[in-house]
Amino acid sequence: MLPLVDWSNGIIMIGVFALVVVVLVAVLVSLMNSGKKDNA
Repeated sequence: MLPLVDWSNGIIMIGVFALVVVVLVAVLVSLMNSGKKDNA
């Protein structure tokens, strides 16, 4: 099996991307929940 890609770099990039997505979703849910009361 010859490594055609650098898996260490790929895993880091996927991890960072997943972390950013989770943070954005958390912020979106927080804004939606607070927006019902504040109507911001």
